[in-house]
Amino acid sequence: MDHLDQLEAQSVFILREAYRKLKPLAMLWSLGKDSNVMVWLAKKAFLGRVPFPVMHVDTGKKFPEMYKFRDEYAKKWNLDLLLGECPPVEEMDPSLPPAARSAARKTAGLAAMIEKYKLQGVIAGIRRDEQGTRAKERVFSPRGASHKWDIRNQPPEFWDQYATPHEEGMHIRVHPLLAWREIDIWRYIEREGIPLVDLYFSKNGKRYRSLGDSDITFPVESNASTLAEVIEELETTKTSERAGRAMDHESEDAFERLRVAGYL
Repeated sequence: MDHLDQLEAQSVFILREAYRKLKPLAMLWSLGKDSNVMVWLAKKAFLGRVPFPVMHVDTGKKFPEMYKFRDEYAKKWNLDLLLGECPPVEEMDPSLPPAARSAARKTAGLAAMIEKYKLQGVIAGIRRDEQGTRAKERVFSPRGASHKWDIRNQPPEFWDQYATPHEEGMHIRVHPLLAWREIDIWRYIEREGIPLVDLYFSKNGKRYRSLGDSDITFPVESNASTLAEVIEELETTKTSERAGRAMDHESEDAFERLRVAGYL
């Protein structure tokens, strides 16, 4: 097997383990490149269908292109789509910087959905290479009753053996893409022909590397307008994947504070 085959096989194994061990289980669908790859992998893992709900925690501030994509592909992929709303920013921690405070709405919205559906497992499309705090994650990552992440007390994961502790009120975050890199995601998208929101491709010399809320996400300079050009650009670029995310340019501890509290 080549590198992409190995990554695919590992992710399929993780998804099947999660489905076997955790019920109720749901997958987060942010409508971005990583979560579209995750849905695609789930369809491969379960013979063409996704056997658990997919959840979109909607801040109400996504790009119009993202909502159009969601409505179209939820039907095309026959997804059991669960929609959740987020509380107003005024209810978020006022000590957070502005963009991080806005992003915290999604943390609260996700917590509400986990409690509403009494989920034991939540599949999320984060990667270790995307952000420093995410590099500390486990594939099967326990969250306490308050949805908080104890970075200093995580289970060991040797030889693809994943712990799934069950304590009252806790749940497990499952990360099937944790070992993937950004360029792996794009090469897999090219190989498999996975649909994407077209904001990822250059228009007037700019494109989005990462998609979030429209008021705190900005494009980067780029002329890459095709899959091949995006992959070629990623082989040499020095620009961070999250360079267009406003919260990543605020205080150094803002992202880690959000992650510990339950942010993705």
